Amino acid sequence: MNNILVIGCNGQLGTELIAFLRELHGQERVIGADIRKPVSTQQGTFEVVDALDFNQIRDCVQKHHVKEVYHLAAILSVNSEKNPLGSWDLNMKTLLNVLELGRQGFINKIFWPGSIAAFGPSTPRENTPQNTLMDPNTSYGISKLAGERWCDYYYQHYGVDVRSLRYPGIISYKTGPGGGTTDYAIDIFFQAIKTGAYECFLKGDTRLPMMFIDDAVRAAVELMQAPKESINVRSSYNITAMSFTPAELTREIQKHLPSFKTTYAPDSRQNIADSWPASLDDSRARAEWGWSPKKGLVELVETMLQKINNHTSVS
Repeated sequence: MNNILVIGCNGQLGTELIAFLRELHGQERVIGADIRKPVSTQQGTFEVVDALDFNQIRDCVQKHHVKEVYHLAAILSVNSEKNPLGSWDLNMKTLLNVLELGRQGFINKIFWPGSIAAFGPSTPRENTPQNTLMDPNTSYGISKLAGERWCDYYYQHYGVDVRSLRYPGIISYKTGPGGGTTDYAIDIFFQAIKTGAYECFLKGDTRLPMMFIDDAVRAAVELMQAPKESINVRSSYNITAMSFTPAELTREIQKHLPSFKTTYAPDSRQNIADSWPASLDDSRARAEWGWSPKKGLVELVETMLQKINNHTSVS
């Protein structure tokens, strides 16, 4: 049987993706891998794997008869700026290890998450096109743009079936902030319930594209399930669900928690956010493999507040 490996299964996206895949395909077919054991009680097979080590990944792939890999291991935008060279090594070498497994015939299909960080200050900020000027000025963004080019290279030169999405900010309630520039859109919900107030590290009018975790997971799986002939972008597809500012998010939360207040104290993350798109044109993804989000801002806020209240403890 051809099994599925999720590398980086302990992260924000990986935690939810592996649960979704196991529900879809069965626990026995989906293998989790990370450099550390899961802190939660994930069901199913798990392997401790250092994704920087090609041999460890290859051995895991062979041991579990893996033919499809979701490669999620990465250092995100804010943490990448604290350690640019370490971020480059992790974000690039691990991707190249997986692409090489594809080139050498060990695996048949690869998913790799791109990011809006691959754009830059010269990119059109509104309705950013699929193909446009890209000049990232962060270490994370540079690695994501380089990753896009390597994905396309391995497809064009070796026929490796690699697929990717340029994710916007991803919002979830099961995992906390993970070192990204859009983390405010997660933390704000927990603070709204816990303290009734939030100090935002971005300006109130900073508009960024966002997506609820369920849509992010579903997009990855739908892209991987799409017929090969439908995938015409081998760098990374634009996808989005909504765009909002911290002030707009605050007002939507206040419909449920009227006394909630947000103050603003922009820090170095503001410069990163200012270099990213405010909204995305994802018409290629919609036309070529049927992408369509299910949650907008109203549904996002309702879901986050309900889930945090019902299913998590706020310390």
